[in-house]
Amino acid sequence: MLYDFFNYLNSIDIPGAGMFQYISVRAAAALILSLFFAMVIGRKIINMLQKMQIGETIRDLSLEGQFAKKGTPTMGGIIIIISILIPCLLVGRLNNIYMILMIITTIWLGILGFADDYIKVIKKDKEGMKGKFKIIGQVGLGLIVGLTLYLSPDVVLREKVINQNEVVATQINSDNSNENNATTINYVKSTKTTIPFVKGHNFDYADLIPFAGKHSQTVGWIIFVIVSILVVTAVSNGANLTDGLDGLSAGITAIIGITLGIFAYLSGHVVYAQYLNIMYIPGSEELVVFISAFAGALIGFLWYNTYPAQVFMGDTGSLTIGGIVAVLAIILRKELLLPLLCGIFLVESLSVILQTTYFRYTKKKYGEGRRIFKMTPLHHHFQKDGDGSINAHIQWPANKMPESRITFRFWIISILLAVLTIVTLKIR
Repeated sequence: MLYDFFNYLNSIDIPGAGMFQYISVRAAAALILSLFFAMVIGRKIINMLQKMQIGETIRDLSLEGQFAKKGTPTMGGIIIIISILIPCLLVGRLNNIYMILMIITTIWLGILGFADDYIKVIKKDKEGMKGKFKIIGQVGLGLIVGLTLYLSPDVVLREKVINQNEVVATQINSDNSNENNATTINYVKSTKTTIPFVKGHNFDYADLIPFAGKHSQTVGWIIFVIVSILVVTAVSNGANLTDGLDGLSAGITAIIGITLGIFAYLSGHVVYAQYLNIMYIPGSEELVVFISAFAGALIGFLWYNTYPAQVFMGDTGSLTIGGIVAVLAIILRKELLLPLLCGIFLVESLSVILQTTYFRYTKKKYGEGRRIFKMTPLHHHFQKDGDGSINAHIQWPANKMPESRITFRFWIISILLAVLTIVTLKIR
């Protein structure tokens, strides 16, 4: 909205109006607006949730301070969603295919998560939405994203910017949100993605089916769509499982989001893409505006969500922010970096899978279920004493940790993983 308005002002030579065309200016505006909405509207939403008595139902997990959280307002993910959407609608380019996809992702998963919370909190059904319906929603979004990237003529890339002439051809507007002047460069539809620690950094899904011949690209896109579905489902569920301590999921996701923002800026800037020898994706620089709003919304939400939390995001927030991370990575062709960048989400999910599988196996074999961890998801493992009172193979640490310490240490690990992920751009 404001982008088009300032473009009009610039066309009639209003001084300073042209600044609004630059990604850096609009990203800063999105960050400030999202922080403002999260902190100001957030307080009003929390008060409304308290009046409506929409509070968290606590199961007895024998965790320290657990029942002190009873009644804390949940469904606070509404704050995050509003704080993302309003700045993007105000300062984003709404004709950009990537911005459109991210807005659809936010609304789609926001509705899915809200429905799950509504069933749990309002309908008083502790099981929430049936798992199959949640999976259908996530698969549906993955299908939309994958097919859009396949079918849209606006989704193209350049694997390598070869010479200085090509740089000059696109450098004119590289920080400008207008379309780049790329008349000398041939952009292509491609099933390539980024893979770390190998020469060239790129991997083509079409190479998985070498015997497909002339149909290899079509088969490659089918694989790409399937991968998109798996990534959206896995990461959104991973964020959901991680949302178990005050500030944990929001803080980790903010770190991941900022990292993806760096990738978006580099991938959408022809000079940096040439220097780092990564794919140049025209139009992806607009994602910097979205990610600025995303990071600002999460940081603003942390104002109320850090220990002791005044509000929980619920599935409304956790499913949404996980799905946003997944779709951002898919658009930027960085989905194969997610096991490293989202290492916390991955480990949290694996801990639950391993614990459940091992417990069922040992119960069937020995008549008594045994555990690997004291409790899962993994963050709860550190809230239990390792005194042998729980039949688990891993008893470390001997003494339980305060909730705030676990959160901060997980944040630190996430920062280290983010740095390592960025460093992979220069490691061959």
